[in-house]
Amino acid sequence: MITIGCHLSVTNGYEAMGKTMLGFGGNTFAYFTRNPRGGRSRDIVPEDAAALNALLREHHFGPTVAHGSYTLNLCASNETTRANGMDMLAKDIRRMQYFPDSYYNFHPGAHTGQGTERGVELIADALNSVLFPEMQTVVLLETMAGKGTEIGRSFEELRAIIDRVTLSEKLGVCFDTCHVWDAGYDIVGDLDGVLSRFDAIIGLDRLYAVHFNDSKNPCGSHKDRHEKLGQGFLGTDAMKRIALHPALQNKPFILETPNDDQGYIDEIRTVLSWME
Repeated sequence: MITIGCHLSVTNGYEAMGKTMLGFGGNTFAYFTRNPRGGRSRDIVPEDAAALNALLREHHFGPTVAHGSYTLNLCASNETTRANGMDMLAKDIRRMQYFPDSYYNFHPGAHTGQGTERGVELIADALNSVLFPEMQTVVLLETMAGKGTEIGRSFEELRAIIDRVTLSEKLGVCFDTCHVWDAGYDIVGDLDGVLSRFDAIIGLDRLYAVHFNDSKNPCGSHKDRHEKLGQGFLGTDAMKRIALHPALQNKPFILETPNDDQGYIDEIRTVLSWME
């Protein structure tokens, strides 16, 4: 079974996103907790959150996936940037208490010249400061393409963060198909091998969600440019193999392809047709 959806805007509220996704034909979705390029967040109306939760249960949605702001950088060399990132992360995780059993995904950060080891240390320190035992969401580290000084370009880097976090049971990974391909993992020619490597280093039990994107660039390009399904270097056959792989069933698949609403509706239909 596959759970499929796309990013939606929270502008009209939380229940509205669930209704929109019902109209799209999907059964999960992602949304930004705050402006993706800034720091402002939308106030949560408890009644609106409760209405969304009821709708998700009624229509048997899979877990939804909140996404942290792109400006959140826990390992920047600038102390103010790091502090702002930690503040956003702490507030976002607290807000996720309105949506139990959902996921919160974020980009680990860029070390901006300090080195990978220092970057990993700073990210882990921040997570140790903001995670708490009673939290009802799982925080997902996203696999990254490796642009510039990004942390998370390898499974080993994500594992290094997890190993340094005390409440590591609250951590998982979001597997971005474009990013892992651009990072150099051949999920077209050796999907089983890549997933086996992920399992050996991180553990498939920590793979909670998939960002389902084709790529505009060849394997190992480190460029992070998403493409519509089947129109990039991964191609339709590989995307179908990923969607149907036994190790990835029952995970929320989130489309981040360059589409308008109708494009997402069409891609959701296509992915669901692969299950027939």
